[in-house]
Amino acid sequence: MAASVARRCFSFCGNVRARLTVIPQPVKRQRVQTSLQPNAAHVTRGSHNGQDAQVYIPVDRLTVSYSRSGGPGGQHVNKVNTKTEIRFHVLTADWIPEDVRQKILEKNKNRINKAGELLVTSELSRSQHRNVSDCFQKISAIIAEAREKPHEATPEEIALRKSRLDKRSKERIRQKKIHSATKQSRRLEFD
Repeated sequence: MAASVARRCFSFCGNVRARLTVIPQPVKRQRVQTSLQPNAAHVTRGSHNGQDAQVYIPVDRLTVSYSRSGGPGGQHVNKVNTKTEIRFHVLTADWIPEDVRQKILEKNKNRINKAGELLVTSELSRSQHRNVSDCFQKISAIIAEAREKPHEATPEEIALRKSRLDKRSKERIRQKKIHSATKQSRRLEFD
């Protein structure tokens, strides 16, 4: 009975667009075991030199929470919590070496909250599982970026850089002399 009344109401109101106020619900936080492995995730990421870098991420040390995704998507977006948020405390993450933790703190200041937790979110997909794996990929990319050592310049590169600087400064001095000479000749014309 109620379903037929609702159908009649929908067909009657089909052309009318009503504004609905959606009250945001609190974010559910829970620790989650993913289907990747019971207590760890090994995320393989291709590096720039062709070698694969494996990053070990213990899933039991992460806090995973889900919430409603934004944007278009119809009723599915309003019913399912697919947006994934993964966070972990950077300073107590003993599975990451100390120097890498410090680089993560320096490079990702905008992703770290006041409690010192690195926050990674994903709402690319309508699937919770894909968003979780996307967050793992982001975390592994952050760790791999922090692990990269700065490029050490070879003696040839240093010599090449020095010769370029010398050439640039000589060209700048030559341009200044030309500019000075033309400026001086203009003054003589007007005097």
